Amino acid sequence: MTGPGERTSESLRIEPLPPELVHEPLNWLFAEHYRHRQLCQLIERVGNATVLLRDEAQEILDFLRHDMPLHVIDEEDDLFPLLRRRCQPADELDAVLGALSAEHRDDLEQARALIAGLQQALEDGQAPGRDRETRRLFTEFALHERRHIALENAVVLPIARLRLTAADLRSLSIRLAARRGVLLDVRGDEAAS
Repeated sequence: MTGPGERTSESLRIEPLPPELVHEPLNWLFAEHYRHRQLCQLIERVGNATVLLRDEAQEILDFLRHDMPLHVIDEEDDLFPLLRRRCQPADELDAVLGALSAEHRDDLEQARALIAGLQQALEDGQAPGRDRETRRLFTEFALHERRHIALENAVVLPIARLRLTAADLRSLSIRLAARRGVLLDVRGDEAAS
């Protein structure tokens, strides 16, 4: 039974990732991108609504405050450096990673603006979509995020699957798990290799 203001798992619009998926870090990142697409759908829904969708707005806030910064760190601190070490010049990935890093900085800045707009909407009890500029901000964020994810899925993850070693993937798993407080059975992982 849930109390006032609590959400049931059926009401969630952004699916949580199963913790065991962290053992497959590239699949984890791909699944996380799917969650970002769900976030975009939710942002457009809340941003275009003429009535305040409180639960959805809160879910967006939670994701932007917690999940999105973690994902950016996953890529900037772990995945991208591994790729820079493993990629070959013919992969031509440096420029792509540089562009994605710049987009990450922009994404986090835009996320702060969305957070401010959502907080204001929740305080005022007014739908953010009632303000044309706020509605535009929501729509542009979703559009930009979808393009960003598409590039990562179409270019970065396939090259990562080709270039990263088993040790790289194990290290990536450990770091993803540690960042989220997930305990890995490292002995079982080592025995399997």
